[in-house]
Amino acid sequence: MTKDKVIHLFKNHKIGTLATIKDNKPYSRFMLFFAKELTLYSATNKQTHKVDTIEENPSVHILLGLENGGYNGAYCEVEANVEIDEAPENKEAFWSDQLSNWLTGPNDPNYVLLKFTPHKIRYFADVGAEAEEISL
Repeated sequence: MTKDKVIHLFKNHKIGTLATIKDNKPYSRFMLFFAKELTLYSATNKQTHKVDTIEENPSVHILLGLENGGYNGAYCEVEANVEIDEAPENKEAFWSDQLSNWLTGPNDPNYVLLKFTPHKIRYFADVGAEAEEISL
């Protein structure tokens, strides 16, 4: 089932790109993603431009998969809406020491989570493969 494949990919691929739109121009950046089923989360500093952009336009696009210089393998395109999540229990659950270059810890007042709720996921088993689509 495609849903199981997507969940497996989300659990095993943490680095992806997040694209937003500001002033009718696309902006893309690498992000570290965490998954809870089909919902993705990413930590950020609430003082960043991406937070302002997301508040203006919560529609985003995410690419996840094909890490470590690989040219073949599974990947997903995710169309989602994003919201800011400041729930302490989620911030604690998704905290990783990998974030310490940007934030001081789960209690950092600038630490927020971006919660991505997908409405369409396109799963590709390999480069050039036909997409399997999940609409939510």
